Amino acid sequence: MAANEARSETRRKASRYVVPVAVAGVAAATIGLVPALAASGDPDLPAITAQQLIEKIAASDTQTLSGTFRISTDLGLPALGGLASGLGGGSGSASADPSEKLTELVSGTHTLRVAADGPERQRLTLLDGSDEYSLIHNGDDVWAYDSKSNEVFHEKGAAGAPEADKQLPSTPRELADEVLKAAGDTTSITVGGTAKVAGRDAYQLVIKPKQAGSTVESVKIAVDAANGTPLKFTLSSVEGGKPVVDAGFTKVDFARPAASDFTFKAPKGAKVTEGAAEKGLESGDDLPEGFEDGLGGLGKGFGGLGDLAGGSGPNVIGEGWTTIASFDTGAPAPGTDEAPKEIQGFLDSFGDKVTGKFGSGTVFKTKIVNALLTDDGKVYVGAVTKDALVDAANAAG
Repeated sequence: MAANEARSETRRKASRYVVPVAVAGVAAATIGLVPALAASGDPDLPAITAQQLIEKIAASDTQTLSGTFRISTDLGLPALGGLASGLGGGSGSASADPSEKLTELVSGTHTLRVAADGPERQRLTLLDGSDEYSLIHNGDDVWAYDSKSNEVFHEKGAAGAPEADKQLPSTPRELADEVLKAAGDTTSITVGGTAKVAGRDAYQLVIKPKQAGSTVESVKIAVDAANGTPLKFTLSSVEGGKPVVDAGFTKVDFARPAASDFTFKAPKGAKVTEGAAEKGLESGDDLPEGFEDGLGGLGKGFGGLGDLAGGSGPNVIGEGWTTIASFDTGAPAPGTDEAPKEIQGFLDSFGDKVTGKFGSGTVFKTKIVNALLTDDGKVYVGAVTKDALVDAANAAG
């Protein structure tokens, strides 16, 4: 029991340092009217404007599908394998609890099988060589099974299903919805040609910030030309290199999956853990509420960071893609030497010491979200460059 409590406390401490990519700050958009032009080798589809393509997405009502889904994430962070192990998520502490799998999906490339039959039935299977991790939602039941450890996690009740859903990696449709519903006048949206995705003809919706200082270079959404379902989502950083998030189907079928895809029976000899809604990962527990909201508005996305740090709620500086959330923790910032030893090297590898009129502090960097933690305990965070954070801290005095 003491060991489990120690691992939980270590995870809670670690979460105060790690900034999730899901609050990348895609906060506003202007809908362009440039029609799609097919490049050589791409599908030759009728011309369509960005406004028409967005309307097509909004009108799409895909309730059933199955297929293979690939997600690659590159935050520009050092490898997380050792960190996950140190936090109790590695070998020796395997678990079927969905919250134990989150750290595996924030870096590297993962292949998943997905199936959906309306809002009451979904299945996701994470493939890892010969091992599989499955998460099944069927009505009031949520089942998770880890073949490597032969462990089962079960949660029953209407309150349990939504909590489990929040722990699933977002599909292209969910990511696209979060971006488009935050439309405003700080972003350009155009149609950037056509493409083939999972054997389907698709239009490419291209979303770019108009403001300087954002870390976001573009968001591209491949939209099924026939039914308006987003098939692929790509988030790129101004730093270049690999996309920060590249998530899309490699195979997809919109027919209704078999009912058996959503049934589950614990294998013989498996250890079964019964969970409760309050036992799962809940809003404001170990991750900011922005993680649950996906790529929604930045001001809203950082709404839970004040409580996470133990201080007051955030102040919002700026707007759109260059929005910065700031708050005061009310206490001097801990040095990296005060962090759990498992993550000290991890923190040092992506933290830069900075100085300015505000004093001194450390900027923790990813390819999208950056956070300045001043030595006197103030925090400035956003999908903006390091210089933008320092400028905001200087202006705040």
